Amino acid sequence: MARSGTKTMHANCLIMLRSRKFCSLILAAAALLLCALPPAAYALGQPSYIETTPLPRSFPVAQAKTCAAIYVNAADYPGVVRAAGDLQADIERVTGCKPALTHEAPRTGVHTIVIGSIEKSPLVKQLTDTSAIAGKWESFLTQVVGRTLVIAGSDKRGTIYGIYDLSEQIGVSPWYWWADVPVAHKDALYVKPGRFLQGEPAVKYRGIFLNDEAPSLSGWTHEKFGGFNSKFYVKVFELILRLKGNYLWPAMWGNAFNEDDPLNPKLADEYGIVMGTSHHEPMLRAQQEWKRHGKGPWNYATNPDVLRAFWDHGIERNKAYESIVTLGMRGDGDMPMAATGGLDANKALLEKIVADQRAIIANRMGPDVARVPQDWALYKEVQEYYDAGMRVPDDVTLLWCDDNWGNIRRLPTPDERKRAGGAGIYYHFDYVGGPRNYKWLNTNPISKVWEQMNLAYEYDARRIWIVNVGDLKPMEFPIEYFLSLAWNPQRWPHDKIEEFGRLWAEREFGPTYAADIADLIAKYTKYNGRRKPELLEPGTFSLANYDEADTVLADWKTITDKAEQIYQKLPANAKDAFFELVLYPTKACAIVNELYIAAARNHLYASQGRASANDYAAQVRELFQADADWSAAFNHTLLGGKWDHMMDQTHIGYTGWQQPDTNGMPKVTTIAVPEAAGLGIEPTQLQFDAFNQPRRHIDLFNRGQKTVEFTATASAPWIVLSETGGAVEKDERLWVSVDWTKAPPGTADGLVTIGGTTVKIESFNPREVTRDNLRGFVEADGYVSIEAEHYTKKTNTAAARWERIADYGRTLSAMTILPCTAASVTPFQGTSALEYRMYLFDPGTVEVHAIVAPTLNFVPGHGLRFAVSFDGQPPEIVDALAQNSLHDWEESVKDNVRDIKSKHTVSGSGYHVLKFWMVDPAIVLEKLVVDLGGLKASYLGPPESYHKGIL
Repeated sequence: MARSGTKTMHANCLIMLRSRKFCSLILAAAALLLCALPPAAYALGQPSYIETTPLPRSFPVAQAKTCAAIYVNAADYPGVVRAAGDLQADIERVTGCKPALTHEAPRTGVHTIVIGSIEKSPLVKQLTDTSAIAGKWESFLTQVVGRTLVIAGSDKRGTIYGIYDLSEQIGVSPWYWWADVPVAHKDALYVKPGRFLQGEPAVKYRGIFLNDEAPSLSGWTHEKFGGFNSKFYVKVFELILRLKGNYLWPAMWGNAFNEDDPLNPKLADEYGIVMGTSHHEPMLRAQQEWKRHGKGPWNYATNPDVLRAFWDHGIERNKAYESIVTLGMRGDGDMPMAATGGLDANKALLEKIVADQRAIIANRMGPDVARVPQDWALYKEVQEYYDAGMRVPDDVTLLWCDDNWGNIRRLPTPDERKRAGGAGIYYHFDYVGGPRNYKWLNTNPISKVWEQMNLAYEYDARRIWIVNVGDLKPMEFPIEYFLSLAWNPQRWPHDKIEEFGRLWAEREFGPTYAADIADLIAKYTKYNGRRKPELLEPGTFSLANYDEADTVLADWKTITDKAEQIYQKLPANAKDAFFELVLYPTKACAIVNELYIAAARNHLYASQGRASANDYAAQVRELFQADADWSAAFNHTLLGGKWDHMMDQTHIGYTGWQQPDTNGMPKVTTIAVPEAAGLGIEPTQLQFDAFNQPRRHIDLFNRGQKTVEFTATASAPWIVLSETGGAVEKDERLWVSVDWTKAPPGTADGLVTIGGTTVKIESFNPREVTRDNLRGFVEADGYVSIEAEHYTKKTNTAAARWERIADYGRTLSAMTILPCTAASVTPFQGTSALEYRMYLFDPGTVEVHAIVAPTLNFVPGHGLRFAVSFDGQPPEIVDALAQNSLHDWEESVKDNVRDIKSKHTVSGSGYHVLKFWMVDPAIVLEKLVVDLGGLKASYLGPPESYHKGIL
């Protein structure tokens, strides 16, 4: 489809609501329309072997408008031959020169790219030593041998990965089609002399699950391809392979992969994709096939013969194709299995089901059933059967699952790690279910993905990693991170997360704005991660305390403004991709956050009788329309409607766990505003301290239609007002600060008088400790708030060390224990600890809030414990999961943290040291708040307290 940067930019101008500067920038941006995207050529995170100028003995892929020929043995795997055609097209995309693709042996002296698997291509073994990859899983080498460039693979997929590795190195993003990433032109391409090896992936099967696909993916697919047919799926297959994945669970709601288009399974196998079925679709048969052909109940206790025949057909039909067979049985429609007499009876029935399914596999695919890859998904209630003692044969992979919200429920014990079938993980970037669906946009910070999947890897769940990606399209960034991590977790440890984002942005958009673009993606997913858009409500963020709502709005405005600025500066051929990957999700989520905060202000202001309540009602309506317009721009304007329906997903107006049929605007209240003016004032008390030296405000609001005049006076010269009088039409803010050169020592009280109303002013200006001599944190406003990474001392042991996960969690970052396999410290004794020094003025009984990630107790028999102590007191062991009812879990995943409280007695004002001790591994600490009686309600907690001298 032809792209039109000018049309797209014009359309974006029309719907960039609430951004007054946007349209005025169009003329300035027009000068950029002919710019080319800055060149970038590398496989993500790998050393580059491509140059645009020759080196001695380098291999010319293209030079002087001439391309090297491509040779592939016609008898090689069909998927290899097909992928060679993709390389031909990719070279033409980059250089404009189309290489010849031949199956005849290359002529002597002619520059030729020789592609082949070592099983099917004798020539590659003649040209180079392939022993380093022989017998390996999905490995490849790329080597310049005289006038030949050899791409040799250990097997079918290894060879295909080698082909796509070269495509990526020359500058074709894996997302060139799925995200319209432009391809920068290069006149010449050379492969450096040398030998480049890619060994086996860390995780054997690495894939995605297209799920919850209506209305967006299904609507788009039916419009563009006529359904979930092979024309659609070959686009998915190619993407997975370009990302070095190999596994797919296909779309299932209303769809049957094998029946809807008989070419689907054939082409999957030809391309090199291992097919599976979801956790509740056993024996390679879709749920929809049972709906179409099943007879009687989906119940093995009462209908075994029909079900066996149904499953037998699935194995027979697909036995020639590479698959992983899902075993077991759940209830029809992704529900628990029908009760047959309690847990023990269900367990016995399920054991029989698995045995009978294995017999079918042996009958259809050969008696050595262990040679057939199989998995048993321990999803939701199925894990209860395992916990109750049910077992499957050792060669079956145990597919452990998260809680649908990115928190892994269980990982293998040391004994379970000995199983021949190993273990895997079924993970979620998208979910339909309680406490609410989240399907719209990416809400998955990759720092969280790393933290959880690192647990999986270190606890040896390495056979299968598959992630539910919903509609695929909004999840481009976390999909690639997930698959990259599965391929080589050693390349992407916790301290390389930022690098991954930067390199990803550089590959897609060039180096100029790469760091800024990576930061935008990290920030919008971080902000979505702290509260998913579908979970937002008018009361989520506090209007009254810690300027929380204003801070949230400012956060979103900062990144939206930056995204719009970068959009204007990018060359025309990069704008569409940037709109899809960065600008759209950033601005869309900003609109929804602003919408709910505006609704909250409308509710509050209406209750106060403010004249501006009606303005916020109007703003809610405007923002609700802006959301619809922004989605329409993605669906209908972008690239002439290439992605029509992809933003059909409803996301506003949830009343329960299930999505609303249509977006529903939050309720607003319109009030009758009297003509006579009336002045209102909020709040009536303000606190100031010499450490934070805050600037606070008094809201002046009018309850009538006529303007109201006001005068403001301070009772003492140390109270500084932004103004001493004026007029209030609707809302004004009077800013108050303290001149600390004049403030009395200790505690002082003052007043600001506005008309007949007084606002009490309290200042705290101690002499025993000051900003200059403070060493640590300091109490103010009745609390101490500490970001976890700002410790004053860290104690590690040989067995466990504290490490920072940058940009993790809701505020700044997090601290966790590595290795995550460290043994629990029981009975408790001296261990790894973080220390936080603080000066307290009002000690006594204090409550410590440990804000930790909603990690689950994935190790059987253990909790998720830590210990807290002050000074030299005995540590108090705290279990983060001591309260873990359904309600507790729902709150933890909605908030994306657990707030774990412990009470302590602290004697004497002065310096004290709070210690946070490791007991169990995998605890992830984001923040500590010491409540000395002044903590106020908020979602994100109070801002960090003033500190000095922190490491």
